[in-house]
Amino acid sequence: MSLAIRATTAIAACALAALTLGVSPAEALSLPKVEDPATLKECSTCHMVYQPQLLPQRSWDAMLSHLADHFGENAKLDDAMRIDILSYLLANAADAPDTKGKSGVLRGIAADSVPDRITSLPWWKGRHDEVNLSNLKSTKVKTASNCIGCHTTADKGEYHE
Repeated sequence: MSLAIRATTAIAACALAALTLGVSPAEALSLPKVEDPATLKECSTCHMVYQPQLLPQRSWDAMLSHLADHFGENAKLDDAMRIDILSYLLANAADAPDTKGKSGVLRGIAADSVPDRITSLPWWKGRHDEVNLSNLKSTKVKTASNCIGCHTTADKGEYHE
């Protein structure tokens, strides 16, 4: 199967999933675009910069405490940069005072749970339960963590179907 056909198939699968899920534009997730220079510079070297509202503070704290093994990669930062990025993430996390509950991503997470992946959240699984994740490897999306593969404006904080 050609790359163009596979890409078209992936886009169609995402569109079908959106229709199947019945997600209306009002239900689509809209978050502030990440504009913190340090976060953009460091995190975008390997992946899309995820909005801090997608995880609770305890998750960002744990993640930035173990950057020497960041999902199998060494993403270690000097202390000043790590603290700068962590401060931004904590101030804007899903449970931060100014954002608490607005994204809805914390539903179903135990207070003592420290999720290490956005894709492990009950909220995420509920929104993607009709997507056949095993087929992603053969599409342009490749992995469930590649939000921008289906949500082309995810880097801007817009997760419309």
